[in-house]
Amino acid sequence: EDVGWAVVRVGAVWLGLVLALIVVPSALGVSLGISEAYMWVLVKTLEWATIRIEKGVKKPRPQMLKTPAANGIIERDETPMEKEIARLHRVDFEFSDIFYFCRKGFEAIVEDEVTQRFSSEELVSWNLLTRTNVNFHYISLRLTVVWVIGVIVRYCFLLPLRFTLAAIGITSMIVGTTVVGQLPNSSVKNYLSELVHLTCSRILVRALSGTICYHNKENKPQKGGICVANHTSPIDAIILTNDGCYAMVGQVHGGLMGVIQRATVKACPHVWFERSEIKDRHLVTKRLREHVADKSKLPILIFPEGTCINNTSVMMFKKGSFEIGGTIYPVAIKYDPQFGDAFWNSSKYNIVSYLLRIMTSWAIVCNVWYMPPMVREEGEDAVQFANRVKSAIARQGGLTELPWDGGLKRAKVKDTFREEQQKNYSKMLVRNGSVG
Repeated sequence: EDVGWAVVRVGAVWLGLVLALIVVPSALGVSLGISEAYMWVLVKTLEWATIRIEKGVKKPRPQMLKTPAANGIIERDETPMEKEIARLHRVDFEFSDIFYFCRKGFEAIVEDEVTQRFSSEELVSWNLLTRTNVNFHYISLRLTVVWVIGVIVRYCFLLPLRFTLAAIGITSMIVGTTVVGQLPNSSVKNYLSELVHLTCSRILVRALSGTICYHNKENKPQKGGICVANHTSPIDAIILTNDGCYAMVGQVHGGLMGVIQRATVKACPHVWFERSEIKDRHLVTKRLREHVADKSKLPILIFPEGTCINNTSVMMFKKGSFEIGGTIYPVAIKYDPQFGDAFWNSSKYNIVSYLLRIMTSWAIVCNVWYMPPMVREEGEDAVQFANRVKSAIARQGGLTELPWDGGLKRAKVKDTFREEQQKNYSKMLVRNGSVG
């Protein structure tokens, strides 16, 4: 009995400290400097670890935290296929003419442009987490001790703290939106709904030890518009709602996510679709157009890639988001992988495993750029508009722009792509006009 009361008292003290030092300040939008001090200690520790690693492997010191590691192992020639093949044109066919296609085939087998975008970004130096391709923690005894201390801190202190904050944030979201949802539609209800969403998002960001820098706030999405952003993780939505409120778009889920969806939609006009409805493109477009037409409703938040990419590139934007009409507000999100890997490889990890990895990382550090609003130009179709927005986001975020569909994460390449390569090859063989 005494042990039980002791556990209760410890739990009460723990909860009181969390509420007083983190939850209340985050709800009020203020900081006590704890996060800043934690990040300062973390950066200094990682810098020290980098120096120890360099001494151990006897290599020149890389620019830690500044220069991202190359994510590829092949040095590719960026010359377009048409020009490459044009160089091969001679009077007679030679067997060496096929070498270009052989090289491209080998490159695709070893490391194609698509597959590498669904694996974690490589780092310049080890960040004292378990994700690494070299066992750096065995270089020296000091480094091993620091790594062990880091494991204890992350799993015995940060994980319980973050779990507590996440539970408080989610519970507050469900209770708050349910209560607000009972009020009649009015400006007061809208204000309270936005306040609940913003407050709970701030608590959830603290649960991730999030350090986020928002740029160009004068370009923040406005009501009646559509916010589109590159997609790395489910936490992208939390990162954005930490600085403003949005109407979410997505499929109705079951379990805890379903409870949250049903509670939030009562207080805010989120756009949730049943599984059967989301396959009806015309119905989806109609619902979204109706939402955008009401200038009093929150901007819609959409991730046009449709799947998570590892934050090194931006892949094809689905055109549906750009057929709705209205103003598009592009947003570029770039995470710093040195402090934690935000990318969710849903083919490899389920949501529980992913959240465990996130909550046992050092922190989530990222930059968010609000970009000038864009509208569809005269004579521009939805695909061209989508590509223009995608290019702008890639440039701003320092990401590689790729034409491939992120759906290739789980699907095969379309036959038309293979046929295009075959046609170019046949044109080279028969010499019957221009290539491409």
